[in-house]
Amino acid sequence: MGKPLFLLIGPTAVGKSNVSIEIAKKLNGEIISADSMQVYKYMDIGTAKLKREEMDGIKHYMIDVVYPDEDFSVAVFRDKAKEYIDDILSRGKLPMVVGGTGLFVNSLTHNLDFSSTICDWEFRNRLNQLAEINGNEYVHNMLKDVDKESFERLHVNDLKRVIRALEVYKYSGKTISEYQRESKLIPIEYDTCIVGLTMDRKKLYDRINKRVDIMMEKGLLDEVKNLLNMGYSKDLVSMQGLGYKEMVSYTEGSLSMDGAIDKLKQSTRHFAKRQLTWFRREDNIYWVNVDEFNNIQDISQNIVTYIKGKLSTI
Repeated sequence: MGKPLFLLIGPTAVGKSNVSIEIAKKLNGEIISADSMQVYKYMDIGTAKLKREEMDGIKHYMIDVVYPDEDFSVAVFRDKAKEYIDDILSRGKLPMVVGGTGLFVNSLTHNLDFSSTICDWEFRNRLNQLAEINGNEYVHNMLKDVDKESFERLHVNDLKRVIRALEVYKYSGKTISEYQRESKLIPIEYDTCIVGLTMDRKKLYDRINKRVDIMMEKGLLDEVKNLLNMGYSKDLVSMQGLGYKEMVSYTEGSLSMDGAIDKLKQSTRHFAKRQLTWFRREDNIYWVNVDEFNNIQDISQNIVTYIKGKLSTI
C-alpha cells in the first residue's frame, strides 16, 4: 500500500480553495498548491492567492516559492511536493494537493520522468522564432524524423508541446512517448484519491467573469505596474500568465482597458475549458458537481465520505 495522498482538481474559479480548506479541517490535512502561477512572489491578485486569514489556520505549501524571474519546472514542483508530502505524513496529517495545473498533478500520479531532460529556454525561444518566421508547420515537421509518434499525435498548432517533444529528444535521445510508456510500468508511490470539482459551464463562465472584475477592483493593474517598476520583464514566463500579459498590453497601449478586461475574461474561459479537457482524460477521478449541493459544508462532507471509503489509512 502506497502513501495516502488526496488530490482536489478542477477548472479555475470552480471553488477548489474554499472546499479544500473545509476538507482539511475535517481530516486534519495540510494543503500543497498545484498552481503553476501561485509559486511566484509578488503575484497575488492575478493568481487569486488566498490571504493568510482566508486559509483559516490550514497550512499551505508551494506558494511564494520563487521570484518572478526564476525558473520553476514541473520537476522542481514534483521534488518539493514529495518532500512536503513526507513531512506532512510524518506528523500524522493528510497531505492534500489542490490545484488546476494538470502537469503538476500528473507528476505525482503518473511517474513522469523529467530527470534526463533539460530546460533550455534558448532552444525554446529559437524554435518559437522559427515558427514565427516560417509558420508552425515548419517546427512541427521537425518532429517527423525524430519522433514520428508525437508528430502524428500533436496538432500543428500545439506549438508548446511540439517544442517540448523536440527538447526532450534533443537532450535525452529518447522520445517523450517512450518516457510516457516507461512511466506506466513503474508502480505509483502513492495511494491516491482524486476528486474533481465541476459545475454548469455557463455558471462557471459567469464566475470567471465576476472573478476578473473583482481582481480589477482589488488592483490587478497596479500589481502589474509594480512588477514592471521592480524591473521584471514583460517577456518572463511568469509575466505571460493570465491577467499579467493583458494588463501589460494595456500599459503599452496596444489594448484599451475594456479590451484588456474582455480578453482576460475570454482567455480565462478558454483556459478553464482546456483544464476540463485535460482532467476528463483520466478515468480515476471522482467528479463532484457543486451545483447539486446547497453549500460548501455539504460539498466538503460528501468528499470527506468518499475519501474515507477510498483511503483505508484515513
